[in-house]
Amino acid sequence: MSQAIKEVMDQVTSRNPHEPEFLQAVKEVLESLQPVLEKHPEFIEAGILERIVEPERQIIFRVPWVDDQGKVRVNRGYRVQFNSAIGPYKGGIRFHPSVTLGTIKFLGFEQIFKNSLTGLPIGGGKGGSDFDPRGKSQGEVMRFCQSFMTELYRYIGADIDVPAGDIGVGAREIGYFYGQYKRITTLFEGVLTGKGLTWGGSLARPEATGYGTVYFLEEMLKARGESLQDKSIAISGYGNVGTFFIQKANQCGAKVITIGDENGYVYDPDGIKDEKLDFLMDLWVVHRRPAKDLADKFGLQWVSGKRPWEVACDIAVPTATQNELDLENAKQLLSNGCTCVAEAANMPCTAEAVNLFLEKQILFGPAKAVNAGGVATSALEMTQNSMRYSWTFEEVDTKLKSIMGNIYRNASQAAQDYGLEGNLVAGANIAGFLKVAQAMLAQGVV
Repeated sequence: MSQAIKEVMDQVTSRNPHEPEFLQAVKEVLESLQPVLEKHPEFIEAGILERIVEPERQIIFRVPWVDDQGKVRVNRGYRVQFNSAIGPYKGGIRFHPSVTLGTIKFLGFEQIFKNSLTGLPIGGGKGGSDFDPRGKSQGEVMRFCQSFMTELYRYIGADIDVPAGDIGVGAREIGYFYGQYKRITTLFEGVLTGKGLTWGGSLARPEATGYGTVYFLEEMLKARGESLQDKSIAISGYGNVGTFFIQKANQCGAKVITIGDENGYVYDPDGIKDEKLDFLMDLWVVHRRPAKDLADKFGLQWVSGKRPWEVACDIAVPTATQNELDLENAKQLLSNGCTCVAEAANMPCTAEAVNLFLEKQILFGPAKAVNAGGVATSALEMTQNSMRYSWTFEEVDTKLKSIMGNIYRNASQAAQDYGLEGNLVAGANIAGFLKVAQAMLAQGVV
């Protein structure tokens, strides 16, 4: 680690001592940039590193709401507007009890580089709340979303900050957000993505992150003369990303043999398809029901209290949450013959697990590249909103596949250009950073 990087990392650590996920994300990116800084000392001179690790704006607010029993509840809301050098802030809103400012900062920081990799003009941001939508009635969720937007509306707009969904925030929540935004501002504009098709949404947006993960996997495998045909895949989630990933993976001839949640995992050696996949499609996205319901419905094996990474598979795709796959899981995957890991969730592998995968030179796709399909299609939704026009599903899907192919090639090329061939973690960080850094340099000290 160079002196310049060390000084910035020390400063970030001292300023954010209780935010481990944020520090983990920053450390990974900064360490990748050593060869870039050697070639571009102007980035150091202009203080690009010091600026890119500090959010442009951090907003924390109270969210009071009334439950069905008439009791007043209070949660905390966040929006971190991290970097707008290449476009308006763009990033999802997460509802989960584990959400803290540190969580949102880590997600927002990752979003800078992910959004840059898409090649589209969108900056990095993220938001959320420690509100838990599980077990809440429709009325409670609506009242909470309306209260959340009553504060958030001040800071967002079609050319300022365009939020989307994330864990715990799907089409229902986006609808409630949009209705309240429109009520307060009287504006019908592209301020949110993931909207319904009858009011400004884009075809293929629900499918985008899952489909995009498959398209990236295909590119990685193709580089080694392989394909998804007959590959067994273990995944860890079953929300929007997981279900559409399974759908597209099935179409490519692969077999997805697990799903899971925080309580355990379902194992299906025959693969989740047909009526099992139909049942799964709405299990979390609509009904917020546990993964075990799939096992109970179809007589599948349920393994309580464990993660699916102990199952023998060709490919592992973590689709749930951060740091869900640790070093011991990584060792188990490799010992069981896994040769490829793709991060469909945000930073789902610990740093130690990632280092092992890179050391063993298996195919490893980092989150900011692999799961960029969702935000890429959100940006395509923004474009359609600006045009007052809608593309067909096939048009959007074709653009998505092209974007994911470009992300793979750009990350691979960047790694090669800076002497790190085959390391897509470094390649994605470098490719994403260069575009943002050059924009920041051109715009002066702001």
